[in-house]
Amino acid sequence: MKILLHACCGPCSIYPTQKILKNGDSFDLLYFNPNIHPYQEFKRRLNTLREYAQSQNYNLTISKSYPLEECVSGMLTEPTVRCAYCYRVRLQKAAEFAVEKGYDAFSTTLLVSPYQKHCLIREIAEEIAEKKGIVFYYEDFRVGYQKGVEISKELEMYRQPYCGCIFSERDRYEKKKQANAD
Repeated sequence: MKILLHACCGPCSIYPTQKILKNGDSFDLLYFNPNIHPYQEFKRRLNTLREYAQSQNYNLTISKSYPLEECVSGMLTEPTVRCAYCYRVRLQKAAEFAVEKGYDAFSTTLLVSPYQKHCLIREIAEEIAEKKGIVFYYEDFRVGYQKGVEISKELEMYRQPYCGCIFSERDRYEKKKQANAD
């Protein structure tokens, strides 16, 4: 099977790419992450993924689209949780690209992180897959999260300290501030 794998960053790509290859499938990577703020963080994650993909001879397609206002507005008006908007916009783009380019399925490296809303990612991806007429390749990559962390550290990859959205960045500083006040 030929899979289009949406990639949020280099470190999160390590285990899913290894597992897909071990399963006997092939893949290409897609970087589309307009939710990552600020812009320097977006670029830093892209550069880390680009370097990793080149070192492994993986095909990487890059969308440099950065609709800041649309993204923030989408997160603020999302009726469920703001993460749903981020997942939806990225998975929709991956599914559309996969259909357009003739892939058999699409998936995402977001499924490797124990910090992401795994069930919500799967639910949104399956809805999109049904609407777009393409298979969503589901695998719980979280079992390989620690392995990916170890490899990324060995490779001295940039490892980001938050999911990417501006709200997540704020929240991590607020938590530190609250912990120091206690």
